[in-house]
Amino acid sequence: MSALAPGAVLGIVGGGQLGRMSAIAAARLGYRAHILTQDADGPAAQVAHALTLGRYDDHDALRRFADAVDVITFEFENISADGLDLLSSIRPVHPAGRILRISQDRIAEKTFMAEAGIPVAPWQAVHERADLDQAAEALGYPFILKTTRLGYDGKGQARIHDADGLDAAFDTLRPHPLVAEGMVHFACEISVMVARNAQGDVSTFDVTENRHSNGILDISLAPARIPPDLAAQARDLARRIAVALDLIGILGVEMFVDRDGSLRVNEIAPRPHNSGHWTMNAWPGDQFEMHVRAVTGLPLPPAIRHSDAVMTNLIGPDDMALWPRIMATPRLLAHHYGKAEARPGRKMGHVNVLFPQGGLPGEFGVEAALGPLAGTR
Repeated sequence: MSALAPGAVLGIVGGGQLGRMSAIAAARLGYRAHILTQDADGPAAQVAHALTLGRYDDHDALRRFADAVDVITFEFENISADGLDLLSSIRPVHPAGRILRISQDRIAEKTFMAEAGIPVAPWQAVHERADLDQAAEALGYPFILKTTRLGYDGKGQARIHDADGLDAAFDTLRPHPLVAEGMVHFACEISVMVARNAQGDVSTFDVTENRHSNGILDISLAPARIPPDLAAQARDLARRIAVALDLIGILGVEMFVDRDGSLRVNEIAPRPHNSGHWTMNAWPGDQFEMHVRAVTGLPLPPAIRHSDAVMTNLIGPDDMALWPRIMATPRLLAHHYGKAEARPGRKMGHVNVLFPQGGLPGEFGVEAALGPLAGTR
């Protein structure tokens, strides 16, 4: 695959904040971004060169979109894999639709991991109610029951503490089948962003330590505060997954660090990822530039950060009420997604704070560095 020349058009399926930041990165590299979206004033539409308005399963809209671009990528997983198949019959699509299918279905994802020799938490597929009893016996209480598709930010899952919760969870979580996952007694959650291009070059960012609140990523620390050998293992796992998938693009790999020091992969996301937003200020480019480089055939530079970083999401409306104070605080590097309505639980933007390499502070230092956001997490 030869690199696309400046002026070529990158098609992005999806009009959210990841599409917005990918479009901005594409512009820095001399490309124009064309967005397929249903929202004419969404985050990505506000910065795009061109739009196609239509559903992700509308064949006419998909064809119009594909005819107007040179290469296609996507910014979130909850889109039509069949639609990507249609797009790929007209233009190159990266990452490939088969990778999207794996990431869209937790059973397919865990099966792929097992076949690739990637460690995951114990799990059982739950097709019928009787399967749930078998899963409870095999996994023990408590365990997590999840939908296989369309779950994000803590949605589509339930923690089951005893047999009394089985019926309600099975009846509430739909569609079936479901997947039951054993609880991991983890010390922390981490992630690795890994990029790979068509030439097989692979570049991995530093391991990130992640904390969640109400099922939504709250704070990311880069680098993760784990031993160097464990960080090297995490990056190697991400690299192995990218190669096994024959990835072209960027991939977020979420993992648990068990209390015994072992790693277990939780899930993968074949796109830029919330936990990689720290790269926007702590690396000469960012995860979005790396993704654009990979899908357009450009070389991948080493993903070497120049600073340690803390990233925190801005969740509306409470965090956005602090926007004027955030903008008045010099060390807070704020990124607004252009969303008009700050609904509860909605990601409205994020803030990065930088520290010298090796200077990531402890808990009190992180809290103090967040300025007006301190004490609100």
